[in-house]
Amino acid sequence: MSKIRLLMVDDHEIVRAGLRMLLQAHPDIEIIAEADNGRDAIAKAKELSPDIVLMDISLPDIDGFEATRQIKRALPKVAILALTMHETDEYFFKMLNAGASGYVPKKAAPTDLVTAIHTIHDGGVFLYPSLAKSLVRDYMGRAAESGEREALDGLTDREQEVLKLIADGSTNQEIADKLTISVKTVERHRANIMSKLNLHSRTELVKYAIRKGLIDVEG
Repeated sequence: MSKIRLLMVDDHEIVRAGLRMLLQAHPDIEIIAEADNGRDAIAKAKELSPDIVLMDISLPDIDGFEATRQIKRALPKVAILALTMHETDEYFFKMLNAGASGYVPKKAAPTDLVTAIHTIHDGGVFLYPSLAKSLVRDYMGRAAESGEREALDGLTDREQEVLKLIADGSTNQEIADKLTISVKTVERHRANIMSKLNLHSRTELVKYAIRKGLIDVEG
């Protein structure tokens, strides 16, 4: 079984040391490198092509937003997971818009971080519950103000099912199992959905699903 190759980015050595201790307890996760600033994070990501970059936001020189944007431009398949002390809607939305596939506050339980790593490695999106509620309020509020229609832009019933499962964080294999279809069929549905909606990432699909009321994170 191949390991999840992770680049850890944080400007505090004590934080990186704690994360090393936590993640070393999980044999399927390998920290391949560390960086204490944004510029070094970008360089190491380009050199090593990790599976996941665990990204702090407040960094010297280049912040986590810009580092994420540059890494995603150079390496679209590398997943970015934000791990930060910031819990405001502004930081949350900016990091998702920069290309992050997940956002975990540093106050979160260790199990939440490990779950987030596995989720985004499997192709899902991890939204920490309390922050996901902010995303729901933001999009539902905008929809109410604009009187946005509930129609799903020409999506078939099956495409709506696939979209909801993607937004719930399910991987392609999990969606295939739940709907009793092949992974290739899931991938074809996802490609059709993204084409119809002019969306370009799982994160954008999640935002769309929330705006349309297909996902409930209030639990």
